[in-house]
Amino acid sequence: MQNLRIPGPTPCPPEVLTAMGHQMINHRGVEFADALKDVTAKMKKVFQTQADPLLVTGSGTAGLEAAVVNMLSPGDSVLSVSIGVFGERFAKIAETYGADVVSLSFAHGQAADPEAVRTALENNPAVKAVLVTHNETSTGITNDLAAISKIVKSAGKLLMVDCISSLGSINVPVDEWGIDVAISGSQKGWMVPPGMAMLAVSEAGWEAYAQSKMPRFYFDLGKAKKSLEKGQTPWTPNVSAVLAFRVALNMMLEEGIESIFARHTRMGNFTRTGVKALGLNLLADERYASNTVTSVIADQGLDAKKLNKIMREEFDIVLAGGQGPLEGKIFRIGHLGMVKESDIQAVFDALKLALPQAGFTGKSEQR
Repeated sequence: MQNLRIPGPTPCPPEVLTAMGHQMINHRGVEFADALKDVTAKMKKVFQTQADPLLVTGSGTAGLEAAVVNMLSPGDSVLSVSIGVFGERFAKIAETYGADVVSLSFAHGQAADPEAVRTALENNPAVKAVLVTHNETSTGITNDLAAISKIVKSAGKLLMVDCISSLGSINVPVDEWGIDVAISGSQKGWMVPPGMAMLAVSEAGWEAYAQSKMPRFYFDLGKAKKSLEKGQTPWTPNVSAVLAFRVALNMMLEEGIESIFARHTRMGNFTRTGVKALGLNLLADERYASNTVTSVIADQGLDAKKLNKIMREEFDIVLAGGQGPLEGKIFRIGHLGMVKESDIQAVFDALKLALPQAGFTGKSEQR
């Protein structure tokens, strides 16, 4: 079986895939209503929020767009805190809808400096909302969201967070951190196929919604909230994904969210240690290295694209390449969702053989 080691879509448990193949049910009927209400109640536990998270049929990017069109108006000033490709995507969506984006970008492999966020807000008092990516999979960095949140909320700004690759894997106490819109996606640590975005909105977020003048129809979260009261979604949902999500959430809560966070911490440490033992260098500042994806620099003669080709064709292991300006400069190992040490050890065992074939001249430690 292929060892899929990208930061999403992630492998799915057999039970989830079985549920995904369930015959269709009436999305306006009692059976679906029961499933949706159950999923919503269990999502609240993982999001660590009193709000009812809403489902939008679409990928994580649909969730980002939904956040923008529901909370902002054309001409609103927003601060974009970006540490990679997905932070830039969030900003681009806001810009596309007419927001006035103030960019605060950091070098790839570095986390956002909370004090720089404070300074940017002081220098731009008209900013209404702050866009932040919690866990940036393009670089393998997890921002110090707790520190950033304190600064943003003390300034009285709306906090909109891309938690797509962190929620369900890394601790994100949505209410405690004052996140006004928290966005995630089914294909990450939730162990469900792509097809659903999830959003939790605070009371302040709903106040912003009431004032927002962005055009919206399909992504109208007010309609989603009203429909949820009846156990429905405003439009035809991804029924299969909802039924699969119900099973995945049962599995997650059985493991326990604290145990899930601890397992991902363990997997992050295991992966970074193994990468360094091979003589490879990490892109990420280790103080903020992600526990869901590890980014590895393609130096010492290494051809990253050739390496990924060898790993796929000879070892049936799929790694991720670099994105945007990092294309060809790094490769990435995903370790989120359904993952254990043996899955990553298989990657290391194959890398020992593949690295020299891909031009790597470094020396590995004896392990």
